[in-house]
Amino acid sequence: MSIGIVVFMYAAWSSVFSLGKMALAYSPPLFLTGFRMTLAGVVLLGYLAFRNRISFRFTGKQWVSLLFLAFFSIYLTNILEFWGLQYLSAAKTCFLYSLSPFFAALFSYLHFNEKMTKRKWIGLGIGFLGFLPVLFTQTGSQELFSISTFLSWPVLAIMGAALTSVYGWVLLRLIVKDESFSPLMANGSSMFIGGILALVTSYFVDSWAPLPVASVNFLPFLNQTLLMTLISNIICYNLYGMLLRKYTATFLSFVGLLSPIFASLTGWIFLGETPSLIIFISTTIVCLGLWIVYQAELKQGYIKSTPKAQ
Repeated sequence: MSIGIVVFMYAAWSSVFSLGKMALAYSPPLFLTGFRMTLAGVVLLGYLAFRNRISFRFTGKQWVSLLFLAFFSIYLTNILEFWGLQYLSAAKTCFLYSLSPFFAALFSYLHFNEKMTKRKWIGLGIGFLGFLPVLFTQTGSQELFSISTFLSWPVLAIMGAALTSVYGWVLLRLIVKDESFSPLMANGSSMFIGGILALVTSYFVDSWAPLPVASVNFLPFLNQTLLMTLISNIICYNLYGMLLRKYTATFLSFVGLLSPIFASLTGWIFLGETPSLIIFISTTIVCLGLWIVYQAELKQGYIKSTPKAQ
């Protein structure tokens, strides 16, 4: 699989921030997460049961792995993300995921003993410098939750989502290395478990009468959720799982730094959000760090090169 597929995946994935912001106009974050993830889990597991007739009997160790994956990658990540998205632009929310490579480098070092070379540290440093201008920019309803001149609770929520998301991908990488678990099985199971957890939490936190979505808004909510589920849960989650077999979590997170550009475009098209020059400049700087880290990982042999056609 070429790097073009990685870029395509993030281009599609970035549109979910705009779609999610539209869906939040009809539903609270907890119910949106629970409904979407449970639906995606049912679709993926139903496909596996119909297509492969496989057994869903797991060992105790596999259950523990799936529960951790569901809690961090699905439940916690999406609740934090969609709560923060209510108060931030789609592009800024997407850009804050630029912290992912820093967390990915840490977790890859701890779990896979991937060495951090001098060149990698330089790339990470450049990426961090590119991240700062956006971090210091506070606008709109974000100011209502300000902690300091450059931090707010919505920003911290997205940072937390980036942290738990990357840890979830590391867990997924560990799981799919076990030949008994395919990316589809791991993703489908974790989405279903995480979705049920979110729905249970929503029942005790949100106002269900009979659902936390007004009946007049349910159809547009359903349309947005189905589109998000198709793009993110069915296509991108599973494509990411397959790409982890060739690329490291660190590198895939760095390619994700291109996402704010796509998110700015979709936010402009669907939400009327004015593209931010700061985000474009910062993304360019961070992408320079991406290139440095990419070259370092190629040299270290962590990325499998594609054989040339004879």
